[in-house]
Amino acid sequence: MTRSSHDDYAGKLLGFVRVDVGGRSFAVPIQALDFNRDTRDLDGAAPSGGFFADDRGELGIFVDARLSEDQAREQIRVATDEAIRHLSRRFLS
Repeated sequence: MTRSSHDDYAGKLLGFVRVDVGGRSFAVPIQALDFNRDTRDLDGAAPSGGFFADDRGELGIFVDARLSEDQAREQIRVATDEAIRHLSRRFLS
């Protein structure tokens, strides 16, 4: 098993989001992490987390574990949209 970026964090696996782009299907893992205040966005208001892709092609979504269920859903929705854009640029360009 290869070690990926998201393996470096002790997050709770919430599940996967399936993204289909250009005839390819991707299972993007969603993990909840308890971000401390130092890792919050610069304005201090927006929760940390979101979509990521590393240089090895690993994909994932991090969600701030302290969010309410509705806030987490919204963060996952926004991150999924970002994943679709990223994969579309990569495979449809």
